[in-house]
Amino acid sequence: MKFAEHLSAHITPEWRKQYINYEEMKAMLYMAVEEAPSAESVDAEELRRHFATFDEQFLHYCDKELKKINVFYAEKLAEATRKFATLTSELRDSLDNIRFGSNLAVKRDKKKAPARKLQDLKLAFSEFYLSLILLQNYQTLNNTGFRKILKKHDKLLNTDNGAKWREEHVETSHFNTNKDIDNLIIETENLVTNELEGGDRQRAMKRLRVPPLGEQQSPWTTFKVGLFSGSFIVLLIAVVLSAIFHESSNDNLKIAFRMYRGPLVLIEFIFLIGVNIYGWRSSGVNHVLIFELDPRNHLSEQHLMELAAIFGVVWALSLLSFLYSTALSIPAYVNPLGLVIIMVVFLVNPLKMFRHEARFWFLRLCGRMFSAPFFHVGFADFWLADQLNSLVNGLLDIQFLVCFYFTNGNWLEAGDTSQCMERNFVIRPIVNCIPAWIRFAQCLRRYYDSREAFPHLVNAGKYSTTFFVVIFGTLKGYYKDNYTSVLDNPYYIIWLLAQLISSTYAYVWDIKMDWGLMDKNAGENTFLREEIVYSSTFFYYFAIIEDFVLRFTWTLSVYLTEFKYVSSDMMTSITSPLEVFRRFVWNFFRLENEHLNNCGKFRAVRDISVAPIDSSDHTQILRMMDEEDGVINRGKKNKSYKRKEDKQPLIPDATIVNFKNINLTGIQG
Repeated sequence: MKFAEHLSAHITPEWRKQYINYEEMKAMLYMAVEEAPSAESVDAEELRRHFATFDEQFLHYCDKELKKINVFYAEKLAEATRKFATLTSELRDSLDNIRFGSNLAVKRDKKKAPARKLQDLKLAFSEFYLSLILLQNYQTLNNTGFRKILKKHDKLLNTDNGAKWREEHVETSHFNTNKDIDNLIIETENLVTNELEGGDRQRAMKRLRVPPLGEQQSPWTTFKVGLFSGSFIVLLIAVVLSAIFHESSNDNLKIAFRMYRGPLVLIEFIFLIGVNIYGWRSSGVNHVLIFELDPRNHLSEQHLMELAAIFGVVWALSLLSFLYSTALSIPAYVNPLGLVIIMVVFLVNPLKMFRHEARFWFLRLCGRMFSAPFFHVGFADFWLADQLNSLVNGLLDIQFLVCFYFTNGNWLEAGDTSQCMERNFVIRPIVNCIPAWIRFAQCLRRYYDSREAFPHLVNAGKYSTTFFVVIFGTLKGYYKDNYTSVLDNPYYIIWLLAQLISSTYAYVWDIKMDWGLMDKNAGENTFLREEIVYSSTFFYYFAIIEDFVLRFTWTLSVYLTEFKYVSSDMMTSITSPLEVFRRFVWNFFRLENEHLNNCGKFRAVRDISVAPIDSSDHTQILRMMDEEDGVINRGKKNKSYKRKEDKQPLIPDATIVNFKNINLTGIQG
């Protein structure tokens, strides 16, 4: 593998701009060689002057890169040393509380609290150790980068100036000679081994284990993804052909279509989240950090695609069993219920199998989400609630399925199901409002925590428009028999107006707030933002248009259903997967915006604090926590803040000079 590819694969994404600019420096070398006058057309002295001038410029650029790396390394090392001192102090306090209780009652209380705190400390040390390895990796990659680029410099220019410059500057620089990071790694390993794991080094190193920086996928998982995906495609073809030639009443097929549609949309959603993860990982968007996942144990894109493929196979087999239920001598409507039970049991299975940690992380997340506004709202909480808003038609299908089994006693034939759908004017609208209510409540909670009306109350207003759409949509259906024409129904006109306002509100928020686009300071990235992660601006322009089209698909749906070109059931079957696709595209740019926010702070690992929070800092901490919505691109008044901040030194010179054990004599001006 070429070093440029190796560097790109192993850098810490949030520190991307702080690494050696290897590609730029390589391009400078090749450009100098290409622009050099031909040896046949000029004398040797002129050619020497050309390369001497370039050499001076190139080594000056190297000097700037070296200074950038030295300063950033010094800052992160100082940060790591302070963090180590804090964690060590907290560990000593916790151990002292356990060992020296004043009396039995107090001792019992104190044993209980520090025991929980020790678990937090183990997690904090684990994350801290990961940050040390990332900094050590930063040190190694930059040292290798200078060695490679200066060797290439000497080879192309037929000189030894690069080697001399490296010996004089890089080899003596602070980031290269400093061994404090190695000492911190050793001290952390020893501390965790002796104090937290009772001297068991193997157990301690298992806890501190750092995942490979260049993550490789399991061939066995890849095989399973291909196997189940291929099986699903074959079974899906069989389902389509069987449905076409199946001899059964249209009502039965229509009811079955509603029951199987929700699970299929969920399967599509899981598969597309897997594609999202692949795109984020390939582009350096650190979704593991954004979702606060355990970097040592989390699902990859292949795991989610495998899960979607397996569920797809089960879904297709269940539907085939429904279609051939007579030949199999089983009640037809046992099949969709069995499918849903299998999916639910998989999720809530308490046994430590089938990705137990991931499943229960998801269940805890759902618990916090449905408990809004009674718990603090993190990024993963409101992200999942946004996904639920795109799965609302799937929720309505689940409501229909539950209602069907409660009201229909015959599992061989479908009776009148209008009370579960067309004539259900209470439960169905409530289910329709649940996702919007969750996000509305979360916005109120975030306002309560931060006391910032913008963006939280304004965002709550966006979700409140859904309530009006559902209310007037329900009234429209309730009173439709009283009017000969839909245009005579006043609730129909109000519903159209509510839909228009809701879609416009949501679209503007998507583009401007969630994605941070339409920035006035976008520069050459017209209508986008100053900094973009994905490789081509085409993706962004496509997403802007795609989001607009799919946000307003309901207008086409109204036209086709009102004039009886397409049934409402068929239209729902088209728009539901399209809405999931819209959310799939939305996810790419929403996490990119959050990632750029983390890059602005050089935040690469979870910051897990176990020390009590001082009340005077509470308001400021809440405001910092609130930045999960991507404040850098949230349309603040001071648009030049980010650019101005970039021009300031990362840390004051006095801080660097005075910091203990850090020798900065190698930093070049």
